[in-house]
Amino acid sequence: MRARVLLFGIVLYGSVVNGQSKRYDSSMKLGKAGFRVSCNNKSAEKNTVTISPIGFESTAHEISIEIKGKVAKAEVDDLNNDGFPDLVMYVYNGGAKNTGTVVGVSSEQNEGFAPIFFPDLLDDQKLKVGYMGSDEFLLMEGTLMRKFPIYNTTDTANSKPTGTMRQIQYRVVSGDRGSQKVKVTRSYELNKQ
Repeated sequence: MRARVLLFGIVLYGSVVNGQSKRYDSSMKLGKAGFRVSCNNKSAEKNTVTISPIGFESTAHEISIEIKGKVAKAEVDDLNNDGFPDLVMYVYNGGAKNTGTVVGVSSEQNEGFAPIFFPDLLDDQKLKVGYMGSDEFLLMEGTLMRKFPIYNTTDTANSKPTGTMRQIQYRVVSGDRGSQKVKVTRSYELNKQ
């Protein structure tokens, strides 16, 4: 009996430890082409994400990039309206505030990859007011949506949200020298019911 309890405890402990560093591995396609994303998610400080092309020309090769945080989810859509799949990965820091960001990759006519640059919310003086994390991301018909609760800026402990959510809509646009970047197209606040 004691051996069963000990074995159960070891299995339970292993499940808890593995749950904290759950590997992410998923394949997604838009039409015949897409991406396979894999990440060990071992540390919130540093991880390597491997992105493999699916249905691309033979010139496209797997790439590995370093990220700060853990991949929680990835989605594919045609974000720049060029007829080819683009990838976004939702990356979270794993801290108590669970702040998130997006790492994106654009298909270059299914022959290679190019980064999609995502702006840091903390660089936007208007949108960062009341931000304390708890980000949620979603792709909806080529538009990237971000939602998070707003905290009262006069609450020094920042312990309670105001009951209002800020939602931000982003679109992928052309940047300098043919690069792709994400631009805020709209933001609004919703009261939680």
